[in-house]
Amino acid sequence: MNKVAIVTGGNAGLGFATARKLSNNGVKTYVIGRSEDKTYKACTDIGENAVPYIFDLNDLDNIPGMIKDIANNGNIDILVNNAGINLKKDFIDVTDEEFLSIINTNVLSVFSISREVSKIMKKNNGGSIVNISSMASQYGLPKVIAYSASKGAIESMTRAMAVELAPFGIRVNCIAPGFIKTNMSSKALDDDSERKEKVLSRTPMGILGEPSNIADAVYFYALQESSFVTGTVLPVDGGNSIGF
Repeated sequence: MNKVAIVTGGNAGLGFATARKLSNNGVKTYVIGRSEDKTYKACTDIGENAVPYIFDLNDLDNIPGMIKDIANNGNIDILVNNAGINLKKDFIDVTDEEFLSIINTNVLSVFSISREVSKIMKKNNGGSIVNISSMASQYGLPKVIAYSASKGAIESMTRAMAVELAPFGIRVNCIAPGFIKTNMSSKALDDDSERKEKVLSRTPMGILGEPSNIADAVYFYALQESSFVTGTVLPVDGGNSIGF
């Protein structure tokens, strides 16, 4: 296949499943993570096509250098903006600093890395950018005000980027995961049985999703099977967004 991908936050959860899916299908995949031990272990577990790259995406000033470094080793065909953090806290108790921290990681870093990768893709006549949103952007969820705001921004940016980049052969799409079995969702649901029951009761399929479900959707968006698709937001949620 000879394609090159970047997966941010690729050392755990949805990012790990995505990096593994791409790598197992012959895509050289740069796994971006802050923790050296965690990122190297993830790449060892994934296999030879996974390349660890230790970087903190909050370091916006050095994102252009990181992308240039990766592009020096070849083209960048696929970017998966998966990295993100959450904060579960009552709205009235969230500080400005906490809100800004979520926006920095979940929005500004996506903007910056997408801008730099788009420059590379434009030179090489195309590519695919896949953003990871959340069902938190689709309807009101209590206690995740900053996270919800950040993911709403991601979906709006997806549409704007798709229109502006389409003339250069660059497609931009977004996946909005429902409730998936990850460490992040476990922290949010396992200590809140009422919330977990509500999630499952309004999910027609009646179960939590698997990280591989998201990886499969990313794979579709990343490659030529979706060559006429751009600017879309795909819920992968077992029907949660339309459940009654």
